[in-house]
This record gives sequence, C-alpha cells and structure tokens, in this order.
Amino acid sequence: MAELQWAIHGREFANCNCSYGCPCQFNALPTYGHCSAVVGIHIDSGFHGTTPLDGLRVAGIFRYPGPIHEGNGEALPIVDQRANPAQREALLRIMSGQDTRPGATMFAVFFSMLSKVHEPVFADIDFAVDIQRRRAHLKVPGLIEQRGEPILNPITGAEHRIRIQPEGGFEFKEAEIGRGWTKATGPIEYELADSYGQFAELHLCQDGIIH
Repeated sequence: MAELQWAIHGREFANCNCSYGCPCQFNALPTYGHCSAVVGIHIDSGFHGTTPLDGLRVAGIFRYPGPIHEGNGEALPIVDQRANPAQREALLRIMSGQDTRPGATMFAVFFSMLSKVHEPVFADIDFAVDIQRRRAHLKVPGLIEQRGEPILNPITGAEHRIRIQPEGGFEFKEAEIGRGWTKATGPIEYELADSYGQFAELHLCQDGIIH
C-alpha cells in the first residue's frame, strides 16, 4: 500500500432502486435494468493530506440509465456546509475518485461511470445511521428525504436480519441489509419505495479498503 494520502473511517446508508438483495452485489444486472441510488456518509475520523475531515458528512444522488458498468450516468455531489474551503476541496476530490488508485474505492468506480456531474451543493446534511439496528435517516433541504429500516418478515412482522461480506470489494467489508425510502428532488428527481438498503461501516483510503 502506498503512503496514505487520505483516509476516512465512518458509516453509510445507501438506498437504491433494486430489490432487497441488490443483484449488483452478486455481479448480476440490476433488478429493473437501471440504477438509481442515494447515499449518505458520516465521517467519524478522516484526513486528506494535512486537512482533517473528522465529523463531516457527504451525500450523493446517482442515476444510471442501465447497469453502472455501462456508464452514461449522472450525479449530484453534496458536501457538508460546515466544511471549510480546504475540507470542501478535499471531500470533492475523494468523492470524485481523485487521488485514488483506479477502481480501488466505490468513489473511483461510480464517478468513472458518469457522463454528467452537476455542480456540487454545499448544504446542511441531517444524517444519522445505526448499522446494527438497520435504521437511518438523511435529509438535505430541497434535495433529499430518505429513511432506512429493517426488512420485516411478511408473516410475523418480525425484523429480519441478514448481511453480506464481499471478498475483495471496494466499499465495505460487511454490510447489514435492510430497506429504504427516498425522495430525490432538484436536478435529479425520482422516488424509491421499500427497496434495497445497506448500512455499513466504511474504512477507506486511496488504495481501497483498510483491513
């Protein structure tokens, strides 16, 4: 691994339009042939060079007309308005896959498949996620209203718990799987209802997952 240029340790919730067992996690095509996803991340600790990133948040709205690997997607990056100019630049560089080995992180992969990136928004990001309980909420005024919940057993109503542990992934070592609801507005508009949600700890640097 190269000398660290950046690293983040935090938590994420992501909601996409696929069914609960998102086929993308199994190298299969998305449930409906296309991908729409909204992601929120809270950075517990992190840095980019000499710039600290502790306590900051980012979010993103993504839409791809087909499977992600076919490209031609669009995205809206959203950065915590509390970030100072140096932190804003650092977060945007990380989110866009810069200063990162090609394919090493989900940022590098997802942004390399975009043909349009809207101007970044600096906003209040109200975000909280409890990975073990599979619950989350994300609100960005005028752009995102999102919540995450556990999957429920359709017969008993009990909370169903299941997780995935990819080998050699580029996002997380393990994710709790649940479901989510999202309303995205602004330059990218859509609604997701009772679809795939993932709750995960992130520990990433420019070379990928930190083990």
